[in-house]
Amino acid sequence: MAETRGSRSRRLARRVRQLRIWARHTLLPSDRFVLVVLLVLVTGCALLPAADAAWFPVTALVIPVIIGGLVLRMPSLMLLYAATAGVLLAQDRTGWPVDVTPGAVVVITVVAVIVMFVARIRTRLGLQGTRGESMLFDLRDRLRAHGVIPHLPPPWQSDVTLRPAGGQAFSGDFVVATRGRRGGRMLELALVDVSGKGLDAGTRALLLSGAFGGLIGSLPPRGFLPAANDYLLRQGWAEGFATAVHVAVDLETGAYELLSAGHPPGAHWVASTGRWEVREAEGPLLGVIPGAEFEGVSGVLRPGDALLLFTDGMVEVPGQDIAVGIDRLLGEAEKLVADDFADGARRIVDSASGNIADDRAVVLLRRNGSAR
Repeated sequence: MAETRGSRSRRLARRVRQLRIWARHTLLPSDRFVLVVLLVLVTGCALLPAADAAWFPVTALVIPVIIGGLVLRMPSLMLLYAATAGVLLAQDRTGWPVDVTPGAVVVITVVAVIVMFVARIRTRLGLQGTRGESMLFDLRDRLRAHGVIPHLPPPWQSDVTLRPAGGQAFSGDFVVATRGRRGGRMLELALVDVSGKGLDAGTRALLLSGAFGGLIGSLPPRGFLPAANDYLLRQGWAEGFATAVHVAVDLETGAYELLSAGHPPGAHWVASTGRWEVREAEGPLLGVIPGAEFEGVSGVLRPGDALLLFTDGMVEVPGQDIAVGIDRLLGEAEKLVADDFADGARRIVDSASGNIADDRAVVLLRRNGSAR
């Protein structure tokens, strides 16, 4: 019985999948099919005002015009516009029961011009319908997926918060991480800040997150930033620099090495002393100097310790020294100690953001346990 039900479910799922494939490849891309449907809709919108002009005004013709601009290619869209203009002309010349006012003609014309302008942009990009928006959603989700830190064994915890400028969906800040070295003992993560902000930097951030995600873990820890620097230089972008901080942590001993490429310093919470220690490494911006060298700083995360990484949007305020912003951020972070840094990254971004007009990101790595 179980096998019969399983086979039926598989057959049903296969038929549904076949139907979706047929609809996608036969109906949706077919301009002829969609054009015929919209021409019928134009005819309906032309006839309905005679039945009840209060509910179906002449301007209802903008409905097929807008739909056509979303789903039709330019030649078919022009045919739809010609049909719409012909309907309006016929209504005006034949003494239609409902007057075609100049205002209605202006509204329909303006909407058609706007829709055609948008449709031309879609055509130049090779997109049709709402696929452009779907592509942006997919790109955003991929960028966020790259920033997921791999599962860490107890007593380790990680917390990441990325906050794009102006509430946009794209950010120039991103995180890449891996646990592939030494049998999973070694965690490597990099916090990168691409030049620019918001959507302007989002496309470059997406490209770099894929490239850097392939580099991290594939090279020795000290080889990541030089390889990332070489990659950026090869792109030849006019505004192609980036800052980055790279950390490699041994999850058994807690030993870590932090390297920086023009990035704000990291901070190490030392539970035994109850203080934050600023850990600043030396290194130039990525994508500026060929053959750049990066000097790291080392330390050990003992039980109860935490490592805090952040981008310049968290600490830089126009007209204010960055040291003031770092002090403010660490002061807010210190308030989280009593709660064992619960939801720490988000709370730090909410309370200590230096420049809300810039992308902001915080990474918090915590080793739970009591300090000895």
